[in-house]
Order: sequence, then C-alpha cells, then structure tokens
Amino acid sequence: MASRKFQKWAAGFPLTRGLVRREGEAMFDLLAGFCHSQVLMALVKLKIPHALMDGPATVQELALASSVPPERMEILLRAGVALKLLKYKRAGRFGLTRTGAALVGVPGLVQMIDHHDVLYRDLSDPVAFFRGEVETELADFWPYVFGGDMDPAVAATYSDLMADSQVLVAEDTLRAISLMGVHKLMDVGGGSGAFLRAVGQAYKNIDLTLFDLPEVAPAATHRFANAGMESRLTVQSRSFKTQAIPFGADAISLIRVLYDHSDETVADLLSKCFDALPSGGRLIISEPMLGDTKPERAGDVYFALYTLAMRTGKARSAASIGEMCRDAGFSQVTFPKASRPFVTRCIDVRKV
Repeated sequence: MASRKFQKWAAGFPLTRGLVRREGEAMFDLLAGFCHSQVLMALVKLKIPHALMDGPATVQELALASSVPPERMEILLRAGVALKLLKYKRAGRFGLTRTGAALVGVPGLVQMIDHHDVLYRDLSDPVAFFRGEVETELADFWPYVFGGDMDPAVAATYSDLMADSQVLVAEDTLRAISLMGVHKLMDVGGGSGAFLRAVGQAYKNIDLTLFDLPEVAPAATHRFANAGMESRLTVQSRSFKTQAIPFGADAISLIRVLYDHSDETVADLLSKCFDALPSGGRLIISEPMLGDTKPERAGDVYFALYTLAMRTGKARSAASIGEMCRDAGFSQVTFPKASRPFVTRCIDVRKV
C-alpha cells in the first residue's frame, strides 16, 4: 500500500479507484480536522447559529453584526455550508441546517465548544504534549481536580458548565439504567445536582443526597429551589478524597467522576462506596470510556487526550473500571448497552 507505483495503478483501476478515493478523502479529513474545528469555534464565538435562529441572513448582515469583513465572513459561511452546519437560501442568504439548529439546542454544547481554545493551546505542540513537556492550561480550567480551596467565582463558572453539559449524560444514564426499587440515592461528586434533578423528575419517591466540595455544592441548593424541588435534597459538603462517604443510601452514583482522577484516588473512592453501601446496594457509574477491545474515536481520541491534558485523571475502558469495582469488593458488575457512547457509557454495580 505504501508503494507509489501501486497507488497510481489502484487509483486508475475500475475495481479499486473507488476505495482509493474514499481512503484519500478520509486521510484529507484527518489533515483538515483542525481547520474544521476552528470553523466550528468561530461560528460559535461569533454567535452565527444563534443569529440564524431568527431566520436566514445575508453575508453583509452577519458581517456587520460580527465586526468581520464581508469577504472573510463569506469564507466562514461557505465553510459552514461545507461542514453541513449552514445551508444556502434564496437571495444570497444563509440559514441553519438541522445539525446547525441542534448545535444551539443541545444543552451545554455551545459552552463546551467555547472553552476548547484552552485544549487547543495545550495541543498546539503535540509532540511535546505526548512527551509530557507541556504545562497544560486545562488543569487550571477545572481547578477542583487538584483539590484545595476554590475561588467562588471560579466555582460558579465550573458549576454552570458542568450543569449545562450534564443534561445529556443524565438523560442517557437514566435511559440505560432503571432506578426502580431505589429509596435513597447519593450522588458523589454531583456538582450542581444536574443528575439528581433528572432523577427527581423521573422518580418521585427517591430521596436525593448530594455529596461534593463545599465550594461547589451550594449551587445545587439554588438550582433545586428554582425547580421547586428543594425539599427533596440533602447536601453533604465534603471531599471524598479526605473524608468517608456516609451511610444511609441504598444507591450511590458517580457521574463523570472517575475519569477526572488517578487510579489510586479511584480505587480509594470505590472502596469508600463499597463500605458505605448496605448489602444489596447499588453503585452506578456513568462517563465516557475507552473502547474495550477496539479503540473508539470518542473515548480513545477525544476523551483520552482531554483527560491527559487535565493531568490528574484518564479515560478508562468499561472492563477496566469493572475490574476496579471487583477489587473494591463488588461482586456483580453489568454493562448496559450505550445508546450514544460519545455522550456516556454506564456500569451497574451491586454489592451482594
């Protein structure tokens, strides 16, 4: 396949030229991927999709609103069309495709895209990054990963982004795992309570407890009050790194928690969960994961690099997390089918 003579022949031979074209296009997409992501970020930061929610607009109208020269705005909009986020309309106007409209409507997606300039700077020298020679900025963006005190303003920003981006994770987790029979659920590392609110809306008779850092947990009380559910929430303002998990819950959830932390911290946390649960209690784990026997784009490319840039955790496969659960004392581990692995995968663990 590396032979130039063979490549030239295969590109012209009728039975192989289609394959050669597809493989060439795939290679070019890898090469151009950074340009694609930068077009996406520019559209988001200039709020082009939001502007087009009101209806199609011309290059001149969008250029004026964004303070971008019209000739450059046209290049950006045409790139958006090529990426199937935008489409041409009549009279030289541009509108949104279904994907472009979903970009605005998916909870937390715009906010996550908006902060990716931090990750891109961390990856600007990929060789130095993989050699471990880069002091990454992403760890500072998520300050909780190193523990210690957190500025209230930083904690609020962190809580808002976590809450917005947690909505889809909560939906897919509850689609994959039934909580029927659970009486009291404790969400450890639950941030502003997005998952617990989703549980509370789906299950009216489950008592809800949030366990998280003192700087983060108060946001949950505010959000529960806004939803008229404050009477159902108990808050435990603690750190699982330094304190035990209290008894009383018959189910514990860890939603996007493990991949933020080292193997040692995860092993300690799983042991604390085991000790806190009664016989028959459940542990629910939900987060993006690596592929088990076959690497996957979402887990093995995006989330593996993201957690590597955070410097404290790592993405793991479902099988490896299941083994860590067994090492902590759990004896029954099941892996529900994920509807969208790029959003989250789940593990349902029971203490027998």
